[in-house]
Amino acid sequence: MTASILCARDGAIATVTLSNPGKLNALTRPMWMRVGELMRELSADDSVRCIVLRGDGEQAFAAGADISEFESVRSNVEQARRYGEDIAGSMHAVAECRHPTVALIQGACVGGGLELASQCDLRICGESSRFGVPIKNLGLVVAYAEMQGLINVVGRPVALEILLEGRILGAREAYEKGLVNRVVPDTKAVEEAYALARRVADGAPLVARWHKKFARRLADPRPLGPDEYAESYACFGTEDFHIGVKAFLAKKKPEFTGR
Repeated sequence: MTASILCARDGAIATVTLSNPGKLNALTRPMWMRVGELMRELSADDSVRCIVLRGDGEQAFAAGADISEFESVRSNVEQARRYGEDIAGSMHAVAECRHPTVALIQGACVGGGLELASQCDLRICGESSRFGVPIKNLGLVVAYAEMQGLINVVGRPVALEILLEGRILGAREAYEKGLVNRVVPDTKAVEEAYALARRVADGAPLVARWHKKFARRLADPRPLGPDEYAESYACFGTEDFHIGVKAFLAKKKPEFTGR
């Protein structure tokens, strides 16, 4: 069956599914490129409030890149550079998406799969999930764009432990190292991830986008400017702020408009 990236919508929640049947959803070059395209499209869509990124089926989120195509698309330095640019574009598209992103992880999440999941804002996994980046055994490096998300999530020492040792981690150790936010029983992974996505989507979407923007900016060591400080209070000028306060006082669930 054909490797592909699927996209589905359930109201304000979008699901992007990595699908490569029979290969544990290993990512081909066209799949990498399509992930980036889809994430950019969804980021520009104001009707989206949360995106779930997952693998097809229960066996894997993604078992890295599809090594079977390396001979034709990644066999020398120049080919690898172009391939790497495609990967970097998709990594940036996930990391810089305006909407909150949730990685729903079942089974294997290794190599490029873990690198991609690390670009998401939140990660939920089943208790039998497995994690690692054992590409030292292939003589490959994790390029800058691919490594950045991993370092952002677990820090430099743990990222280097994962890359230098090349060991596969179980879900509990992954949680202890900060790779995932939550470990749940395998049978509850889908339910928990979408419950999380619904809670996110129920919130004020402008606030979620601002929180993502502020968190990214605070990772930058440059001092904040006056305009940036002022943006912290822009929410008080939104329609959603008034909707939220009125709903709270009336003890009702707010119905935010995104304005």
